[in-house]
Amino acid sequence: MVRNINDGKVTINEHMRGGDGSVKLVEVAAPAEMYGKVRLYNKIVLEPGCSIGTHQHTGECEIFFILKGNGAYNDNGTEVEVGPGDITLTMDGESHGISNKGQEVLELIAVIPLKQ
Repeated sequence: MVRNINDGKVTINEHMRGGDGSVKLVEVAAPAEMYGKVRLYNKIVLEPGCSIGTHQHTGECEIFFILKGNGAYNDNGTEVEVGPGDITLTMDGESHGISNKGQEVLELIAVIPLKQ
């Protein structure tokens, strides 16, 4: 099977996790396609000024792979600048958030594998 990353189911989440503006989520693969081992596999699009608020992960981790644009990543209370090619990892019990403080769209892949 071959499909385009932009052809997945689109969800718009307003003020995601207490963040600013709208977050566009494009489903890359559904959990069933990942044999129930991944809760989320999405492309996330943040327009300038939009963010995902800081939140904690419990019983799971989350990986971000930055595709395009630049962002401010909250890594357990420490702000780190991220850009294309950067990967973030938030482990079980840790907190994170991300914001687009730039003038261009910020795009990333988010994956939340289930803890086995």
